[in-house]
Amino acid sequence: MLRNGLDPWHLLVVALVVVLVFGSKRLPDTARALGKSLRILKSETRAMKREGAQQEGAREPAPRPASTGDAPAVRDSA
Repeated sequence: MLRNGLDPWHLLVVALVVVLVFGSKRLPDTARALGKSLRILKSETRAMKREGAQQEGAREPAPRPASTGDAPAVRDSA
C-alpha cells in the first residue's frame, strides 16, 4: 500500500497547495528569507564547533597524583 511513498503527482499537489496558500507573489520572498535563515544557522553552527574545538584545545589534562604503588606501605614497630 505505501510501497511507493511519494509519487510525482503527490509533489505536484503539494506544490499547488503551497502556491494557493501563500500566493505566487510571496513565494520568492519566503524562499529568500528561508535561505538567509539557513545560512545564518549554518554559520552559527560552524562558530559553535570552532569555539568547542578551541576550548577543548585550551583545556589541560588534570595532573595525576603521584603513584606510590598498589599496596600501602607497612611499618615495622619492632
